[in-house]
Amino acid sequence: MRPARKKLASYLLTFFVIISLNFALARLMPGNPFLHLSGEGGEIFESMSSDQVAYYQAYYGLDKPLLTQYTDYLRGLVQGDLGFSYYYKTPVLGLVLRRALWSFFLTFFALVLSFALGILLGSYSAWHRGDGRDRVLYLIMTLTSEIPPFLLGMALLLVFAARWQVFPLAGAMAPFTGSLPLGEKILDILHHAALPIMTLTLVRLGGVYILVRNALIGVLSQDYIRTAQAKGLKERRIRYRHGLRNALLPIFTRLTLQVATMMGSTILVENVFAYPGLGSLMQSAVQVRDYPLLQGIFLILALGVMGANFLADQAYKKLDPRVKG
Repeated sequence: MRPARKKLASYLLTFFVIISLNFALARLMPGNPFLHLSGEGGEIFESMSSDQVAYYQAYYGLDKPLLTQYTDYLRGLVQGDLGFSYYYKTPVLGLVLRRALWSFFLTFFALVLSFALGILLGSYSAWHRGDGRDRVLYLIMTLTSEIPPFLLGMALLLVFAARWQVFPLAGAMAPFTGSLPLGEKILDILHHAALPIMTLTLVRLGGVYILVRNALIGVLSQDYIRTAQAKGLKERRIRYRHGLRNALLPIFTRLTLQVATMMGSTILVENVFAYPGLGSLMQSAVQVRDYPLLQGIFLILALGVMGANFLADQAYKKLDPRVKG
């Protein structure tokens, strides 16, 4: 089998495992979704009679055998139907996609900023390895990377939003901004997203910094770097063209791994800032046991991570011609 076909087969197998787990995990949760229809925040309201619960289970097909429910689920996926939300009374696909835009917005900007700053600081630290600047920067980045996202987000929220009132406390945009000019609307969205993006950037910055620093230190010890220095080339050219360029491959590999962890951090941070992304939607879906909504959220997240990995594979081939398939 050709490498490209093997890669495609692995993606298809991974996707099949994901959708199967996606179906099973929601149903392994304790509780009944129709005991939660009237409550949020984890409260259970048993206001329905047993006949009403049986009616809703039959209406949504939850009284069928699991195998029948699974085949119905697969049939719906093939048709592009992710189901109907029990709680929100709306098709899952549209609801999840609207919320996913906010989550991917935070994730994208946090990834770009964490990698840009991580590369700059890691390069600076590698070039000054061993001195006081390197030790202080290494200590700060190591401590920052160990702080849980929700804890760092709460600290930034208390300082910059509650105390200093520099940024909003919650939400993605101010009320009644729909009629504002486009420029003002964009500024308002960025203003509300600043603290979540700052939190995600700081959480992931330390890992990128350490990776760049270690990779670049290894590259700088190579003979061709000493040869370039002996030729009298400018330090900037040696640092970025000969050093950082050859350290890009392990850095790029880390980028693909960061997508999944960043999405997980985004979900946690969104709940801290009451940001209307997939994180807050997932929280409410778990509380009310909304199976189709949970399945839709997990599926969109999985597709986002798989899509990012696929694009990274293609880009990796361009960066390293030795990679085939």
